[in-house]
Amino acid sequence: MLKIAIIGPESTGKTALCQELAAHFQCDWEPELARAYVENLDRPYEYEDVVQIAKKQIEQENKYNDEKSAGKIVIFDTDLIITKVWFEFKYNKVPDFVTERLNSKFFDFYLLLKPDLPWEFDPVREHGDNREYFFDWYENEILKLGTPYAKIGGVGVNRFQNALREINSLLLAENI
Repeated sequence: MLKIAIIGPESTGKTALCQELAAHFQCDWEPELARAYVENLDRPYEYEDVVQIAKKQIEQENKYNDEKSAGKIVIFDTDLIITKVWFEFKYNKVPDFVTERLNSKFFDFYLLLKPDLPWEFDPVREHGDNREYFFDWYENEILKLGTPYAKIGGVGVNRFQNALREINSLLLAENI
């Protein structure tokens, strides 16, 4: 099973791309957990909330540890790289279990979405003026892991086609 994470700064079309790719490949996709978690709080989120989000992310990923648990592809809307960056950016510390999980290299491939779409306000989103900064940070985290990735840009159908081309190339290379 090929496990693909779609990551990128906020308002880069991650969820829409996940849905389009899952429909195209007729595969499972897992939604972003942080959004729903934070939306359901009746207060600003805190460090321990981000810890809970990270643990839930790992639980979500663990559903796909067994090769029989899904089809040939599963797509995740975000991963622990974003959580790790958020821990570092907001709290200047990262729980060991997050770093350990990332170093286990759960994902086979990342699609890193460029911040080339217009920013759309959303009460859960933060730092719309720093999207290039976070894009670079996410890319550096992927490079540290050594996991293959592709940068995806483009608007509308072009973004989908660029992602599709990268995944199809990967499927061909992996003989899947």
